Amino acid sequence: MTEHSETIAQLRDTVKRVCDDHPGEYWRAKDRDRAYPSEFVQALTDLGLLAALVPEEYGGSGLPLALGAEILKAVHEFGGNAGACHAQMYTMGTVLRHGSEAQKDQYLPGIATGALRLQAFGVTEPTAGTDTTNISTFAERKGDHYVVNGQKVWTSRAEHSDLMLLLARTTPKDQVKKRSEGLSVFLIDMREAKGHGMTIKPIRTMINHSTTEVFFDNLKIPASSLIGDEGQGLRYILSGMNAERILVASECIGDARWFIKKARDYACERKVFGRPIGQNQGIQFPIARAYAEMEAANLVTERAAELYDHSKPCGTQANIAKLLASEASWHAADTCMQTFGGFAVAEEYDIERKFRETRLYQIAPISTNLILSYVGEHELGMPRSY
Repeated sequence: MTEHSETIAQLRDTVKRVCDDHPGEYWRAKDRDRAYPSEFVQALTDLGLLAALVPEEYGGSGLPLALGAEILKAVHEFGGNAGACHAQMYTMGTVLRHGSEAQKDQYLPGIATGALRLQAFGVTEPTAGTDTTNISTFAERKGDHYVVNGQKVWTSRAEHSDLMLLLARTTPKDQVKKRSEGLSVFLIDMREAKGHGMTIKPIRTMINHSTTEVFFDNLKIPASSLIGDEGQGLRYILSGMNAERILVASECIGDARWFIKKARDYACERKVFGRPIGQNQGIQFPIARAYAEMEAANLVTERAAELYDHSKPCGTQANIAKLLASEASWHAADTCMQTFGGFAVAEEYDIERKFRETRLYQIAPISTNLILSYVGEHELGMPRSY
């Protein structure tokens, strides 16, 4: 990353200024009300940060994924949460790589300026979970349009998005040789779909993540909504999922840095029994270990991003990066809580909020156990466990 050190420094400085303008008080208020951080997202948009990965010919900055990861890492390191807007970076990649020229010309410039928000990614279903090939939402071709029926869950930011990337079956499961076949990707204009076959139901959760259920009841969409070839959708979204894992890993590293700094500063300042608590090995060593875990996870994440940016296979590296980074952030969070003691649960310190937020990444966007299954099968040659 040394060749990008100057750009990274500039990006971090820009992000820090945005985060300074939206301090802990801002996030605590949003958390209490379960409100979407529109002002924060707009500030990132206005500075072009959410268009970082959009090619220059469509109005973006054309930066590599590695630098997009640094933006999200900085958001979390400086106290914010990019969960409200990070999908803009990885969902647009499917349109960019597999969409038609007409689709790219129609949507990418608006996504780059923020006039259009592509924040919703409709994949997971209540009965299928992470078994993506078992989804049942179906899009039936009828002349110049498709009719969509089904349900998605954990579709975050659906209420704050103009466009949705939707994965649906276009061929019944009993008519394909492999379950991974017969899945297609669609780019849906949610402004037209809401109230005309699409219904969005918010899900209240332990964190302010603006997540929802989405119901499709004979939703009619133009055939031009199809991205790429019919039946190839799973393949189209897989590279996007690798990008998602790398970006989320970067957010986790940012969280870990925030927790470690918070714990370190408090351990040096807080005195009990006439000495700083950070002088005690029982406090100092867990913070040092959290730092070591974070640094190791960061190196793996940077390696995964490098492979991705050079169009090399990176599935294993992306998954391991997400695994190690999410665990590093969780361990750092737990260490920070223990360092602060009773003060950690006080809302004003922001620790309990970010503690809840970073716990999510043990189970989303993919669970730790499924990553271990992937590594066991694809890297170690062990029998498939599911």
